[in-house]
Amino acid sequence: MNSPTGETDGDTPRGQLARRIAGEITLSDDPGATLRKWRTDFGVSQTELADRMDVSSSVVSDYESGRRASPGIGLVSRVVDALLDIDEARGGDRIRQYARVVSAGFDSEIVRDIREYPAARPTRRVYEALDATEVAAGSQDTVNGHTVIDSIEAITSLSSEEFYRLYGQSTDRALVFTEVTRGESPLVALRVVTPTPNAVILHGVSPDDLWTHAPKMARADGFALAVSTAPLEEALDRLRGI
Repeated sequence: MNSPTGETDGDTPRGQLARRIAGEITLSDDPGATLRKWRTDFGVSQTELADRMDVSSSVVSDYESGRRASPGIGLVSRVVDALLDIDEARGGDRIRQYARVVSAGFDSEIVRDIREYPAARPTRRVYEALDATEVAAGSQDTVNGHTVIDSIEAITSLSSEEFYRLYGQSTDRALVFTEVTRGESPLVALRVVTPTPNAVILHGVSPDDLWTHAPKMARADGFALAVSTAPLEEALDRLRGI
């Protein structure tokens, strides 16, 4: 089927995102956890998803918990369509957000690493990988992925729109800024980007050297803030193993 612009459904942002979600669930070692990750990323309750699929909420719960066998292609397709239909009914914010990055390439001088996890991870695991110290608690205690950004390159080279794209496929993630001396510039830059990440880790700065207003800004915007001075390459290797 073609869209009014002449694109086939698979070429549209919705079609591209649908393929990504379906592929990630189908290929996951824990499809239920991956299904749950995407559902929560879209801000959809089990009941809302079940209603859209015309099944009982226990069916969704059983698949997510692993009490039922891994969902087949048919069910995965129904889940994906339901999530995207719900998003479109709400205004399509998630689809538009993902469209910004679905085909984006990233300069390795700016982005050291960008990953989506197969299922949500406790934020503390990111902290452990980076040997980070939390200086402000956030409203969420899990992340669905991480992006490691060279703060100097990003702030000096990117527009606000390009900076926004670095969130990757999910906003419920950890942003790690390297080459930080005080933390003022990354945190000020984050104020122009909504929604905010779940956690921000500033690498290269200690709690004593952190910008005085940093914890207060993090609390005001609702994200967790941590700092790290661990050897960067070793920390990145551990982070990639999460």
